[in-house]
Amino acid sequence: MRLLSVNLGRAKAVTYTDHPQGITGIDKRPVDEPVRVAAPGPKGVGASGLAGDAVCHTRHHGGDDQAVYAMAREDLDAWERELGRPLTNGRFGENLTTSGLDVSGALIGERWRIGREVLLEITSPRIPCRTFQGHLDERGWVRRFTRRAAPGAYLRVLEPGEIRAGDPVEIVHRPAHEVSVALAFRAGTTERTLLPRLLEAGASLHPEWLDMASGYAAPQDA
Repeated sequence: MRLLSVNLGRAKAVTYTDHPQGITGIDKRPVDEPVRVAAPGPKGVGASGLAGDAVCHTRHHGGDDQAVYAMAREDLDAWERELGRPLTNGRFGENLTTSGLDVSGALIGERWRIGREVLLEITSPRIPCRTFQGHLDERGWVRRFTRRAAPGAYLRVLEPGEIRAGDPVEIVHRPAHEVSVALAFRAGTTERTLLPRLLEAGASLHPEWLDMASGYAAPQDA
């Protein structure tokens, strides 16, 4: 299991985002040099957890619980075959492109050691948006991406440090529950009745997802 690439984006003006200034950092490209990773601060204030990476719409993206976005190269390869076109590392807006890891099958609260310094914890799945669809320029992309339910994962930074392409990735902790990234994604999109199951992940779950699951479960317990 290893890190194939570390991908950074710069703010760029586009026509397909709802950002007030019409900019996005979704177009991320691999870099060769080491990249500093650290908790960026609360959502709405903090942006990306990777130094030099642009997160423009901080109302919806970035912050401590969405500091890093990871996608498996194996999932990109599957999309390449379906779409019939090449997808470079970073094309889905991911910061980390991995090899040998089932990212969407990982558990909420699972912890990864990358290189010697950085420790990350999985918090939630990625939900596709208008900007993602515009960036891919594929008709019906949000629906197609949702149907596959292999969204990749957001992670928080527990221990900061530097990472670079080629670093080993080690799973150092797997929680006892069975709440995977893919299950959380289905619960938040197409199978809302699964939401109460997300509570098993506890405080490891992104706070917004925890609130959503708690709100759905509460009336049923009344």
